[in-house]
Amino acid sequence: QVQLVESGGGLAQAGGSLRLSCAASGFTFSRTVMSWARQAPGKGLEWVSGIYSDGVTNYADSVKGRFTISRDNAKNTVYLQMNSLKFEDTAVYYCAINQVAGGIIRRDVYNFRGQGTQVTVSS
Repeated sequence: QVQLVESGGGLAQAGGSLRLSCAASGFTFSRTVMSWARQAPGKGLEWVSGIYSDGVTNYADSVKGRFTISRDNAKNTVYLQMNSLKFEDTAVYYCAINQVAGGIIRRDVYNFRGQGTQVTVSS
């Protein structure tokens, strides 16, 4: 079965950095589009970033220029490097597999999600 296990969350100061990892298993990782999403307290799930099997990346406007998604197909792992963190980046971050239609990531449709890792940014 599909398993997505996030790690790397924690506490960071505003302006600081964190790197999240997601270990994946139970499917053909190298052929799968992978995403990161987040949910801030009292808010809905927000898609953050996605990476295609060929390495092409997409980002939400809120994180563009600050976050970098990458993948290591040999390790079945996807990463999210978060720099210049802001207080509003505080959220539970999820590794996810979104639906892809016509080659486009459906940012609002999640097929699978991990348990999440907490990221807290102090101002």
